[in-house]
Amino acid sequence: MAKIVTMGEIMLRLSTPGFEKFIQADQFDVNYGGGEANVAVSLANYGHDASFVSKVPANPIGECAVAALRKYNVETKHVARGGERLGIYYLETGASMRASNVVYDRAHSSISTATAEDFDFDAIFEGADWFHFTGITPAVSDEAAVLTELACKAAKAHGVTVSVDLNFRKKLWSSEKAQKVMSNLMQYVDVCIGNEEDAEKVLGFKPGNTDVTSGDLELAGYEDIFKQMVEKFNFKYVISSLRESYSASDNGWSACIYSRDTKEFYHSKKYNVRIVDRVGGGDSFAAGVICGFVDNKDFKAALEFGVAASALKHTIPGDFNLVSRADVDNLVAGDGSGRVQR
Repeated sequence: MAKIVTMGEIMLRLSTPGFEKFIQADQFDVNYGGGEANVAVSLANYGHDASFVSKVPANPIGECAVAALRKYNVETKHVARGGERLGIYYLETGASMRASNVVYDRAHSSISTATAEDFDFDAIFEGADWFHFTGITPAVSDEAAVLTELACKAAKAHGVTVSVDLNFRKKLWSSEKAQKVMSNLMQYVDVCIGNEEDAEKVLGFKPGNTDVTSGDLELAGYEDIFKQMVEKFNFKYVISSLRESYSASDNGWSACIYSRDTKEFYHSKKYNVRIVDRVGGGDSFAAGVICGFVDNKDFKAALEFGVAASALKHTIPGDFNLVSRADVDNLVAGDGSGRVQR
């Protein structure tokens, strides 16, 4: 199995029970998660050697976050200790036409103040096959942006394939700053993953007349900007998830990919998903695609694995995708009946 390294922030998630609004809740459900941590858990569940790099406070809450990863066989020996606090986010889950709502409380979190002295990148990337990061980590702080570039440089020095999930978060930084920081980081990236908002806000590419709120996807627009992105950044693959947001409860879910070497554009099968929890859906997609590539699937099969994996994640509460490889393979093969397994 492959060794995959991810680096980012793991957070404490406090979510209202059921579909309550914040003002109704007198208690919260506790989970842990974060973009790159979610990817690591998925890959560990598929049997790969997944390692998560971060920094958490040296207190019981920091240790709970690390334990949440260890529970699913993620390697955590490169998680540094120190700093003031673990970041928190509050989640109010939407339903029907009412959107979900997230409130961040992550200022001065441990990872935001981490420096190169906290990590031995040569040891981290020794024997690694793949490195994955997201646009969330460099958005957390200027220090985290510097750290992300150092990790990318070390990964390339060790011959490691690098992927990014662009993941624009408007509550963390502006589009202008995102484009400045992320455009620089793209020189290290082999596989670029995102959605239509990420491509526009992070890299300045808009896919035609796509409107996810109406379910109007202009695939020719995606193909055109994918070619432009490859020409500018020399990505080997450009990938986008495609969410048709009929409501907070029901989405259409598919994806598309463009190959630099074969110049092929491919659109996956579409799943109509009844959502239990959409947080982590994009991370489960990225992890599924990475799994497909490190399993030596062709790029179309890797995309189908990622789409099926993330469709299943939407049915699972919490940030982590806890499905098995067999679960995903069964859905790819066409078994989406949801019948009880006895």
